[in-house]
Amino acid sequence: MKTEKAGEYAALLCIIVAVLAGLATPWLAATTAGYIAILLVVLGIIIGLTTISEKEVTAFLITTIVFVVGAAALPFAPIDAVAAPLGTLLNAIVRNIAVFVMPAALIVGFKAVYALAAKK
Repeated sequence: MKTEKAGEYAALLCIIVAVLAGLATPWLAATTAGYIAILLVVLGIIIGLTTISEKEVTAFLITTIVFVVGAAALPFAPIDAVAAPLGTLLNAIVRNIAVFVMPAALIVGFKAVYALAAKK
């Protein structure tokens, strides 16, 4: 039960950090952005190890695909032509969320493959 709470707090912290860091992107130094990415990866690992149940695996992995593809596509870039730097900030937020869900998805995926292999 305590590990589930830790995962819930890690997820909430990730979302807060991802949004705040995304909004601060134009003013962050490269090293600061790197430290934020490391924090998001570590929290993503905690989420992957503690929070996602077996019933939630499929939904979580599909959601991860949405964030990772969305981050790679830079869907909000055209907004900068009208309201700069709003598109850049929105893309940074999505990218930061992808940074923390990707390690969680890798762990959840490994756990799912192991569970499938163990059943046979």
